[in-house]
Amino acid sequence: MKRLAVARLWHEGNSFSPVRTSADDFRAGEWVAGEAAARFYRGTATEMGAAVDFLERRSDFEGTFLRCAAASPAGPLADGLFEDIRDDIVAGLAAGTWDGVYLSLHGALLAAGVTSPDAALLRAVRGAIGDVPLAASFDLHANLDPAVIDLVDVAVGYKTYPHTDMYETGAKALGLLADTVAGRIAPVGALVGTGVVLPSFNMRTGDGPMAEVAGIAHEIEAHGGLLDVSAFGGFAYGDVAYGGASAMAFADGNLEAARDGAARVARALAERRSRFFVALPTPEDGLRRALAEARGPVAVIDAADNPLSGGIGDTPALLRALLAARPRVAAVFAFFHDPGLVDAAHRRGLGARLDCTLGGRLSRLYGPPVAVSATVLRVTDGRFVNLGPMEAGLPVDLGPSAVLDVDGIAVIVTSRCRAPNDAAYFELHGIDLAATHVLCVKAKNHFRAAFGGLCRALVEVDAPGPACLDLARLPFRHAPGLARGAEGAVT
Repeated sequence: MKRLAVARLWHEGNSFSPVRTSADDFRAGEWVAGEAAARFYRGTATEMGAAVDFLERRSDFEGTFLRCAAASPAGPLADGLFEDIRDDIVAGLAAGTWDGVYLSLHGALLAAGVTSPDAALLRAVRGAIGDVPLAASFDLHANLDPAVIDLVDVAVGYKTYPHTDMYETGAKALGLLADTVAGRIAPVGALVGTGVVLPSFNMRTGDGPMAEVAGIAHEIEAHGGLLDVSAFGGFAYGDVAYGGASAMAFADGNLEAARDGAARVARALAERRSRFFVALPTPEDGLRRALAEARGPVAVIDAADNPLSGGIGDTPALLRALLAARPRVAAVFAFFHDPGLVDAAHRRGLGARLDCTLGGRLSRLYGPPVAVSATVLRVTDGRFVNLGPMEAGLPVDLGPSAVLDVDGIAVIVTSRCRAPNDAAYFELHGIDLAATHVLCVKAKNHFRAAFGGLCRALVEVDAPGPACLDLARLPFRHAPGLARGAEGAVT
């Protein structure tokens, strides 16, 4: 029987977030190993869910789940945290003998004091396992260091955005790994960067330029006899020298075919560069459009504070505009990240009046706090299970949360910063979406997976935030084409 080791370190780092990612953030997200990991991921639409199924269906493999860690995107990992997780995974590998290793990674990991964390982890794993076949999976928004391609035997990237193919990505990576272990294939790969940093606002794979690139990648893979071809849009808010869009391809023993496939997809990304840059309305204009709709729900999306882009759940511009609009229809605001305010709501109880501020708690860079007088409508334990389609079945823990009435607007406040991307999020908070006219959310394209068919319209707005549309607002120092010169101008 073949022995397989499985581990996960999934995190997307925003260089401009004022919030560092702590061990507690991982423990509140995904922090499991061994049999506990198999129980946690079983039945989930994730890479690790695919790993559980693979091991339960394949009698020729015996598997061990080493450290599996994931946290919601935010700032870089705190001092020493990356090293602790890396060492945990490497120690698990050193304790056994393996025929194959699978790593579920994001590809846009940032860590204090570490130049290229994903590559550093792969290098440490390779040092522990020698020439044992190693497979990895990556998010579509990976910023892939060129060193990665020489550290893995085979790798697969998500093909969809919203990321509804996490399970399929993990399953494909494991299938290719199994074929490699058995000697049925001898993968060779190529990674080609574009040197182009792209915003992800218009990076959906259902339409637009990324849909075209995804189609080209699929055709090259299907008709070129390649094992996998993946297009990566990159993560614009990770300020690294190797950042930006790229393409990766693997072939069975034919390096030239892999290089050609990756180069063609990278060229397709670069040729469509201008189409990824879009103009969005202000919060005020977006709300006017939403309120002009005869019926709801209409979602107004503040992507600049999207937690899955490293947003902090704290920017006040959209709420300030919503209050100024004085809507006479049912309106919901999701959300603010404020553990102290949630604690006050739980202590005071339902019906209590709270004179408080919303937003501007973590940083004043994106606007001052909004002073309000609120009434506590609901308190919850913050726990639910995703309905999907994205990450269906995965447990979510927001920490204690509350719903406040602010001038007739239902405002959700949570103890942890998690995107409101699943219908179960609103069910938990007693929100009837069918009776809601305006739904303001700190989210982005992932929101569309669950709500694209539920909302009559989706209106993205451009507001100040750590994941803003205008990249020139951000103090880049390393990213290609965006590093700031001596006078501070983007070069």
